[in-house]
Amino acid sequence: MKCSKLGALLGAMMAMALTSDAGAFTHVVQQGETLASIAEKFYGRIQYEKMLVAANALEAQGGSPIVPGMALEVPAVTHRRVRGGETWADLAEELLGSKTRSDVLALANGSSPWLTPSDGLEILVPYNLRVISGPPDSIVTIAYRYMGDMNKAWILDHYNGLKGRRLQPGDAVLVPLTDLPLTKQGKAAAARAATALRSQSAGETRAVQLNVEKELPALIADVRGGRYVDAVTRGNRFLAVGALTTPQLALIHQQLLEAYVALEAHGRATEACTNWRKHDAGATLEPVMTSPKIIEACQQGAQ
Repeated sequence: MKCSKLGALLGAMMAMALTSDAGAFTHVVQQGETLASIAEKFYGRIQYEKMLVAANALEAQGGSPIVPGMALEVPAVTHRRVRGGETWADLAEELLGSKTRSDVLALANGSSPWLTPSDGLEILVPYNLRVISGPPDSIVTIAYRYMGDMNKAWILDHYNGLKGRRLQPGDAVLVPLTDLPLTKQGKAAAARAATALRSQSAGETRAVQLNVEKELPALIADVRGGRYVDAVTRGNRFLAVGALTTPQLALIHQQLLEAYVALEAHGRATEACTNWRKHDAGATLEPVMTSPKIIEACQQGAQ
């Protein structure tokens, strides 16, 4: 997934609001750098260049080279403190896009989905790596390539709701990565991203609003392109700024409504519709043009 400097900063802000962890961050390619050297610099493992390739969609259209000045997203896990009353299902819906992923989230934190996480517990949130399958790919080869174990194919099957269906070229597969340890240089880069965010967010509301305005078409494109998890991630990054205009908030919540409905995150969809209508007094649902599921979500919020 290609991510602008703003996107990385907003992502860091969302993470910092929950803990001190900055999560995925942006690296601007320098002269002479390769994907392998960047992977070694930030992860200490050159074989992790494949994570950079997938995260930045560099495998698309036969492969895209990196050039100096290019902004790359560097995948990293984030952390989140549990609030009282939250369940693994609640957390999975918010952080990973679906309640059905609660088992993956719980197991990543040494727990079980039927147990209740403790209030204040800091949990690890996997990085959702979006992989586009090619002609030779299967769920088994993807599991081996990115998770190091072909026997974890069942996890990917469940996580993506495939139910045993064979992959077709062009299918998007989300791979929840938990093993993304950063080197000292990687941690320093993540910390710099967090520091830059704090600097930018201090008294520069107008600049943030203008930059978000430029990024809103990418959110709409995520929804229109069926990249619903990406849309949820991007939309919540925007909301984490906490200094947006009312029209911006209305548009973001409207897009999140569609994304949550598609992901069958019913509670979140209802909440998004309520917030959309709150910020857009003229919001209407045209019965002929609007999905019945969206109408149902909004009706739930109106009750």
